[in-house]
Amino acid sequence: MKHTRLMAWLAAFLIVSTLLGGCASNSADTGIGPPTNQTEGQKRASIHMQLAVGYYQQGQMKVALDEVRQALEAQPDLVDAYSMAALIHMSLGDTKDAEENFSHAMQLAPNDPELSNNYGWFLCQNGRAKESIAYFEAAVKNKSYQSPAKALNNAGVCSLLLKDDKAAEDYFLRAFRYDPGNPSVSANLAKIYYARGDYDRAHFYLDRLVKEETLSPEILLLGIKIERKRGDKAAELSLVTQLEQHYPDSPEYASYQHGAF
Repeated sequence: MKHTRLMAWLAAFLIVSTLLGGCASNSADTGIGPPTNQTEGQKRASIHMQLAVGYYQQGQMKVALDEVRQALEAQPDLVDAYSMAALIHMSLGDTKDAEENFSHAMQLAPNDPELSNNYGWFLCQNGRAKESIAYFEAAVKNKSYQSPAKALNNAGVCSLLLKDDKAAEDYFLRAFRYDPGNPSVSANLAKIYYARGDYDRAHFYLDRLVKEETLSPEILLLGIKIERKRGDKAAELSLVTQLEQHYPDSPEYASYQHGAF
């Protein structure tokens, strides 16, 4: 599938593991690089795509977009270039241009699960959460998709926006079965069960996160709330200490100090 080339470029040239919060993450480096039997146009497109990814990672979105445009001039049917352009426009807040590029990419690769997931996330982030669910489901149903937990977690987040807590829980649990080590999934399940008043189940998923070296201030505050409800003062104090040490100037620590949680 042509779109897998973008994943290879991302694995080779991105420093972090994700393009956007819910969008395509880099897969393990498979050793796939630009093919050796390229035409001159494909070679030029490959070089411009590599540069585009590098500039994207550096936050130089407009320069990255210019490289993508040059890649498309060299290879007009390059799915990865349209996909990358869509992600760049998402970062710039250009929703119309992002959707146009997603549309081009999906016309060229209608069964690509990464595109389905990314477009679903785009819809969800732009007030169209109800439409997004079908794209996440399509990604998960594709047997070639290597990151079903990502799409299921996204579907859960978007279900919360739709005020459908039961569907969100189901999606997060399905994601957990695929990838029990995914911190985002565990965090979302901890939030679900805390909000429901099921503090022991919230603690179960929080405990998986506590094993991480550094927790976000949001998760630390959630953990403090959970352990206070459970009456585990030692666990609560441990989390408070981490919050104070790592994020003394955070709104979460301020909330804790003022008891506003």
